Amino acid sequence: MKNTDKIILIGYMGSGKTTIGKAISLKLRKYFVDLDNFIETKEGSTIGSIFKNKGELHFRKIERNYLDQILKLNKHNIISIGGGAPCYYNTIDHLNKIGCRTFFLRASIITLSKRLESELNHRPIISHIKSKNELFNFIGKHLFERNLYYNKSRFIIDVDQKSINQIIKDILKKLN
Repeated sequence: MKNTDKIILIGYMGSGKTTIGKAISLKLRKYFVDLDNFIETKEGSTIGSIFKNKGELHFRKIERNYLDQILKLNKHNIISIGGGAPCYYNTIDHLNKIGCRTFFLRASIITLSKRLESELNHRPIISHIKSKNELFNFIGKHLFERNLYYNKSRFIIDVDQKSINQIIKDILKKLN
């Protein structure tokens, strides 16, 4: 399998990368892997625990190493990567250079805030946030920093107020 056969889903946490990845893998009958789940399995620990015990920089280093491992495996056609992954170690540039079809699932700050509001305890980067307003501001600042990387994706798919099926149709249009 060539890297040009690989679909990489990129976007901020809560943008739907894993949900869309699973759904499109069923539609296309291709293997899917979520990088965060892969890391947790390989490390025998949650992402939150890795962040807490070893720090974000350690996590980002192993995240890139595991992504490289997945890219070498021939069975994974559809890969969702964590929201920070494209922003470290030239990852987005590397994915584009080797021919992967990178898709930025773009969601608004409002959409992301609504989706993440109930997940504060499960997401290490936002676990310190205490209010809806603080979450909204944090996402806005973080997106501002990360959009530089996300926007380097080969394709951009807006996900606000769209069904899973509509997002998949949008992705399939770009693939054809």
